[in-house]
Amino acid sequence: MQTRVKCLLVDDLEENLLALSALLRLDDVELLLARSGAEALELLLVHDVALALLDVQMPDMDGFQLAELMRGSDRTRHVPIIFVTAGARDQHRLFKGYESGAVDFLYKPIDAHILLNKANVFFQLFRQKQQLARELEERTETLHLNEMFMAVLGHDLRNPLTAVLGFAKVLQQRGGDEAVQKIGTRILSSGERMQRMIEDVLDLARARLAGGIVIRPSAADLGALVSRVVQEHQAAFPGHRIDMTQVGNLSGEWDADRLAQVASNLIGNALQHGEGSEPVRISLDGSAARHVVLSVANAGEIPSDLLPCLFDPFHGGKRRMGRNGGLGLGLYIVQQIVRAHRGNVEVQSGGEYGTVFRVSVPRESSAGAL
Repeated sequence: MQTRVKCLLVDDLEENLLALSALLRLDDVELLLARSGAEALELLLVHDVALALLDVQMPDMDGFQLAELMRGSDRTRHVPIIFVTAGARDQHRLFKGYESGAVDFLYKPIDAHILLNKANVFFQLFRQKQQLARELEERTETLHLNEMFMAVLGHDLRNPLTAVLGFAKVLQQRGGDEAVQKIGTRILSSGERMQRMIEDVLDLARARLAGGIVIRPSAADLGALVSRVVQEHQAAFPGHRIDMTQVGNLSGEWDADRLAQVASNLIGNALQHGEGSEPVRISLDGSAARHVVLSVANAGEIPSDLLPCLFDPFHGGKRRMGRNGGLGLGLYIVQQIVRAHRGNVEVQSGGEYGTVFRVSVPRESSAGAL
């Protein structure tokens, strides 16, 4: 069964309203009748209409004035308007009518076939608009539920995973058999990777459900925390070279753990996706008074078709989504953390510098999320 739609008919003459009602009397259409512009506006306050047929010549408020008032209201701005007139075809009146927001003119006597065809077009468009709105609401609700489920699942997975990591460390450190120790090491490595993926999922949920990632700024030194991250990655990638330079004052008010996460994600990406024969170059610049800059560069180029979606969740990682590629959330989380610090992140790829991620954050960040 089709959705019942509403059509507004406005005319100061009762016989004209009766004639229009007879032509548009359909099972799936509800007709709203108004005998003046003021009465029409009252109906429009409580009804969503698919089409309005307005008589041009009415006392007190003519059809043009009513149309202008409808166009001036957010509620009725997009209601299609067809003017109905018994006057002669006049270019000036036509221009004034279309300028007032009309989509069409009908001249009396009205051809019933033409009126029905024109009206049905707008009735069908209104039904489609309502259907799209319902589908959007349903999909938005489904997405919200999925994100809540993801957040709950990620949170609940951490407890059993912590137990697995604990037992793996016992096997690694106390296993009497070398083979058992190797098994413990592998379990520990896989568990830690799983732990990082769970944290990424939780960060995604926080960013989506809470309106952004919350930060807790305190005094920190960007040089010290990035140096620590570099040491960790150098130990994990002993065959790769990491060069780091720093200039200026690198102190500020930041969430040190979150900025370390930014550095870790960017450096890890550079090591995984860059040319292994070339070094990853890290630059820290604190020469400006109000902000500091972290740059991470590696040899290689990101395909141009991937650059627009590089920071999108689940899409940014499809450059090399292999078995160990993760969820593709790293760069999205980097962007959210930087935004929470009131900073910005940008990427350039190609040319003599390869691929460069540049993060700029103010020295003082407001607590909380954007």
